[in-house]
Amino acid sequence: MYHIVTDTSANLPTQILKRNNVTVIPFPYFVNGEAAACPSTEAFNGKYFFEMMREGAKVTTSQINAAFYASHMRPILSSGENILFIGMSSGISGSFNSAQLAADQLEKEFPGKKIRLVDTLGASLGEGLLVLKAVKEKLRGVSLDDIYAKLLDARHRLCNIFTVENLKYLRNTGRLSNMASFVGNLLHIKPLLKGNENGRIVAFSRIFGRRKSIEALAERYDEYVVHPEEQTVGIAHADCEEDAELLSGLIRKNNPPKEILTVCYEPVTGSHVGPGTLALFFEAKDGCRSMGETAPGENKNQ
Repeated sequence: MYHIVTDTSANLPTQILKRNNVTVIPFPYFVNGEAAACPSTEAFNGKYFFEMMREGAKVTTSQINAAFYASHMRPILSSGENILFIGMSSGISGSFNSAQLAADQLEKEFPGKKIRLVDTLGASLGEGLLVLKAVKEKLRGVSLDDIYAKLLDARHRLCNIFTVENLKYLRNTGRLSNMASFVGNLLHIKPLLKGNENGRIVAFSRIFGRRKSIEALAERYDEYVVHPEEQTVGIAHADCEEDAELLSGLIRKNNPPKEILTVCYEPVTGSHVGPGTLALFFEAKDGCRSMGETAPGENKNQ
């Protein structure tokens, strides 16, 4: 017996998590210095939150510490179950290291119990789609160790690509690894970004205009997607629902997936990418690794 655990970065609707008995550990965040948390998507007003950010509200985040992870995992182990934890990329947060510290401590407290930790190398639905895969495999009766191995493989095939309205949020939090290539916010120039093989955020192209940046996401999908008819594709938006609907229509045009799951960014990952962010998550030939990082000064598709 094992129990699936994730964190709020997985960005999955609360009703899906409850229906599948997935435990969610909430990331803390602060709005203008006031502590907050988002344990449920049903209680989160994304339009209000991202409008606050547009108006200048300062949102900061902090990683989950080992004690907090342990407090959520200990009751599960006490009930006799093992744990499969699926967490945010270690490339953008130190929280995964805290989860490892908690697991090391708990395995000493509960000899014979297993805690398997999956570093998804992603965030938002780049994490959430792997949680859904784990749920599906568990329902099929797949063992803990076999699911763990499947997820470690699947994370490298999951493409995480997105565009943002303003790079200042990634700049302010230091989450963009090749920031030197994208200094400033040029008028009408929209970057395409991705999670790379180390789970870090890198920019790989510049696009002229918002509409064209959305079309470019769909073009990358058409180029890289594999077996779309078998896939649940994810779209996450930070208060740009119309753009999400446009992207959904574009990817249905040539290579319609089995299902599209569209969500509003939750506040922690959403605060790092900023209002107007639009992201696409799907299984690809090589996890989109061949979408090379843009060299300084390069300006593709302009």
